[in-house]
Amino acid sequence: MQFVRSPARDGGVHAEIAPFPLDLRRWTFDFRPSVWIALPRLLPAPAHRTAPRLSPIFAPAILISLAACRTVLACGVDLLELGVPFSDPLADGLTNQLAAQRALAAGMTCARVFELVRALRSDHPDTPIVFYTYYNLVFTHGVDAYVRAARAAGVDGLLTLDLPPEEAGEVLAAGQAHDLKTVFIVAPTTPDSRIPKITAAATGFIYYVSREGVTGVRAEMAGGIPEAVTRIRAHTTLPVVVGFGISRREQVSQVARSADGVVVGSALVNCIQENLGHPARMAARLGAVASDLAAGTAR
Repeated sequence: MQFVRSPARDGGVHAEIAPFPLDLRRWTFDFRPSVWIALPRLLPAPAHRTAPRLSPIFAPAILISLAACRTVLACGVDLLELGVPFSDPLADGLTNQLAAQRALAAGMTCARVFELVRALRSDHPDTPIVFYTYYNLVFTHGVDAYVRAARAAGVDGLLTLDLPPEEAGEVLAAGQAHDLKTVFIVAPTTPDSRIPKITAAATGFIYYVSREGVTGVRAEMAGGIPEAVTRIRAHTTLPVVVGFGISRREQVSQVARSADGVVVGSALVNCIQENLGHPARMAARLGAVASDLAAGTAR
């Protein structure tokens, strides 16, 4: 695998994508929420943190992002996974690709995502925050420098989608040096022989990608999730969360029976996309959908 430095504003290699309409740019951001039942090892939990929770990811225009964060936090979120916008988000489907494109068009950068984290820390000092990112962004800034800056801003964990544990030596060393947790992915196609290597590299949690392909809303749940979670737990005591293709309360409920967390993304990105330019309506829709998803974790 080769990683290329580039003068592009996000530090990445730009794909040929048509410009997004200018009148929408100031309202755009990348937003992916997650429903968590428990994540005890990512950040020490306050004594009151006992119930299943919902968690988002986004890479926004900062003020709108803060409003969105506070909206979903009011619905019971206790972990935020922030998607750092990138021009070639190979793990993401069309909904999140366009969200990243809009964020970049609006001027979002890694430095501004750090600003967002610092702003969130002012009123949510104990909320775990995880970056959902791609290795080019980390590599371009220098691995140790990036991890150090992320931790200083208040980030607790790093999920680098396109970085396998075999190539993650620098990230693992930097994470250990700066106390930043690492998150790695297990897929349906991962052979059993590789799972111990993946779980050994992770210090935060394991992310099980429930289906082949990219992120996005799906009508049907992938099969074999309980069995996959059981296979992973045979090799780790870390939490195992499940994502990709989960978008409705009943799907959350089904996955929550076996997993420690349920990641929901495109369903909430759609709440934003459908209400661009209408912040109050966007917040109301986000709150309603987030509350409904969180209710799916009730036992």
